[in-house]
Amino acid sequence: MSLALTLARRGLGNVWPNPAVGCVIVNAGRIVGRGWTQPGGRPHAEVRALAQAGAAARGATAYVTLEPCAHYGKTPPCSLALIEAGVKRVVSAMEDPDPRVSGGGHSRLREAGIAVETGVMEAEARELQAGFLSRITRNRPWLALKLASSFDGRIALASGESQWITGPQARARVHAMRAEFDAVMVGGGTARADDPLLTVRNFTPLRQPVRVVVSESLDLPRDRLAGSLQTAPLWLMHGVSAPGEAVAYWRDLGAELIELPSLAEGGLDPFALMEALGGLGLTRIFCEGGGQFAATLAKAGLVDELIGFTAGVLIGADGRAGIGAMGQENLADAPRFELVETTPIGGDVLHRWRRQTQA
Repeated sequence: MSLALTLARRGLGNVWPNPAVGCVIVNAGRIVGRGWTQPGGRPHAEVRALAQAGAAARGATAYVTLEPCAHYGKTPPCSLALIEAGVKRVVSAMEDPDPRVSGGGHSRLREAGIAVETGVMEAEARELQAGFLSRITRNRPWLALKLASSFDGRIALASGESQWITGPQARARVHAMRAEFDAVMVGGGTARADDPLLTVRNFTPLRQPVRVVVSESLDLPRDRLAGSLQTAPLWLMHGVSAPGEAVAYWRDLGAELIELPSLAEGGLDPFALMEALGGLGLTRIFCEGGGQFAATLAKAGLVDELIGFTAGVLIGADGRAGIGAMGQENLADAPRFELVETTPIGGDVLHRWRRQTQA
């Protein structure tokens, strides 16, 4: 199962809206087939592993990181493929909460006389499937907020200069992380300040993440973002008041335009934003700010994970804060996260935190 989970990880960022699944088939103590969900979500992991195993799948045990599907979609169900291949035992890490499956795959296997064991390395599987599980059970993607900051929590000088607070190794790791997410998202303020490409660079990913820019009025620079539509998809989330000229300009370029409701106090509704992105199939989002946009998401309780790259440099109170004002009056109400990883990256430190309580 550990190998199956490692294989499944290869699908992160490449298979949405499907889950990233791994499968290993073992017969007489020998691995005869292995597979993982392919880019775009097809073929499924089990189908890939069975194709590699061939006749050796008969009488074998299949280790799968998620319950084999039981419904007919673009392809027949994987549970049926396992039955037809003559597998005698299936070990799965967890049940699939998708209503189209939800125990149906395991039941189909048992009805065919196949021994089924579940819950093996379930905690590890749930961590891997956090994005898929979030979309299915909470109707929104898993949201990781990334900050690259000075030791004193600043993301830029007062002038806006920020290149580069962290070193080249940390920046390379950020690109590797982007490749494991379905989308990279920023607020309009960051887009106006940096006109970022938001693509994976330094290596060629199997699938570039969707670039999501959230700007109520669509007042965005028309340089690098506008000139890179052939490189990666661009989704622009905007308000009803966005000028028609701006909407037409971006739509004609090939960007996807999604209109969202605005809050009475201004700004787009963060809950509507996340629900819309989940409805479009995204499971994992890598948010790179900026400060006020990050504060809005954090205050709404929508940040599931913090990913920090901290440099040993001091900028001071006149620098720009990593998180904008949240208007909190009681420390007890502040969002809290649990440390799950600390790793030196070149001359910087990577630290990851998970939200203590999930919705």
